[in-house]
Amino acid sequence: MAVAENVGVTERLWRYPIKSTGGELLRGVRVDERGLVGDRLYAVRDAEGRFGSGKNTRRFRRMDGLLHLSSRYAPGDREPGRPELLDPHGRVVADPTAYLRTYLGRDDVELAREGEVSHFDQLPLSVLTTATLDWIRDEVPGVPVDERRFRPNILLRTPPGTPPFVEDEWIGRKARLGDTLHIEFLRSSERCVMTNQAQHDLPHSPLILKAIARAHDNRLDVLAQVLTPGTVRVGEPVVLE
Repeated sequence: MAVAENVGVTERLWRYPIKSTGGELLRGVRVDERGLVGDRLYAVRDAEGRFGSGKNTRRFRRMDGLLHLSSRYAPGDREPGRPELLDPHGRVVADPTAYLRTYLGRDDVELAREGEVSHFDQLPLSVLTTATLDWIRDEVPGVPVDERRFRPNILLRTPPGTPPFVEDEWIGRKARLGDTLHIEFLRSSERCVMTNQAQHDLPHSPLILKAIARAHDNRLDVLAQVLTPGTVRVGEPVVLE
C-alpha cells in the first residue's frame, strides 16, 4: 500500500488566459474541474475553427509570434472576465482581435472564448518539478532555460537529491495540494516544437527538445485531472496520498 509522502512545495503558479501566449504568475488561485479558473479560457481562433499554436494539427494552426505576446486578467478580478492581451512590450492592447489581425497578418482570426471544443491539448493541470528543470539546464549549458518554455501550471520545488523525471513515479497516484485541492496524476506530456521557440528573453534553441527526446522519449512533466476543487497557493505542500 502506498503511504502519504510530502514531495515538495508549490514554487510558482502559472495561468495562461489566452492559449499559446505568455501567462501570468499568481500567488494563489482557485481550481475547479476544468483546471485553474480562467486558464486557457480564450484562444486565437481562425475561420476554420482551429486554435493558434506553435504547430499544425487537426485542431491547431501554427501562428508564429504568439509567444511574444502575453495575457492576464485585470488585477483584482475575482471572477475572470475577458482577459487583457499585452503586446511584446508589455502594453495592454485596446482591441485584441483587431491587434491580432494586424500582428499576425491574417484577417480571419479572432479572440474567442472556449465553446464546445476544449482549448486544452490534453488534461487540465500540468505539474513540473525543479529537479527535472535543473536537469535540463545541465544538459544544455549556455541556453537560457526556465519553466516558461514548458508552460506548466505548477512548478513544484522538490527536496535536494530528487532525481529528474521523478514525475513519472507519480502517474496513477492521487495528491493533495494545500488543504482542499485533490488531483490525480494520469500521464506525461509529449513535447513539440513550442519548447524550442523564442519568447520574450528566451531565444530559440533546438537543443532543448533534442535533449528531452534523447533522454526521455520527448516526454516532460505530469498531467493531472481534478478530483476535488479547491485553492492552490505558493508555498503550500504537495502530498501524495
